[in-house]
Amino acid sequence: MYYSPQQAPYFLLVAGLFAALVSDIALWGTLKLSVQKWQDEGAETSGSRIAIRYLSIPFLGTTAGICLFLCSGFEIFGLPPLLAYAIGVPVALLTALLIWLQLRSMLTYVERQGIQALDLDS
Repeated sequence: MYYSPQQAPYFLLVAGLFAALVSDIALWGTLKLSVQKWQDEGAETSGSRIAIRYLSIPFLGTTAGICLFLCSGFEIFGLPPLLAYAIGVPVALLTALLIWLQLRSMLTYVERQGIQALDLDS
């Protein structure tokens, strides 16, 4: 079954991309402020628990936007809606979970070792 332009979820595709981008900009800004605070005060004293709490809302927004974008893209390329969501939601959530675990481990590492321990150039 092929979709005609009236039936394809183009609006949901654009809305999901917009939500992901806006939430990602908020996530980037929050992370940038946290790192700046760590550089000024020291990561050991400021604590990464606060940063994780403030990062969770923009991260969830980014995840929801990407999930909607991915599922709508699958529908546009011809998958039935149920199958598109059955594939798109687990892929988006698993990817987001792995990224969140990596981010959390990096924040915990910086909290324990200090911001200087994160020498990415070497």
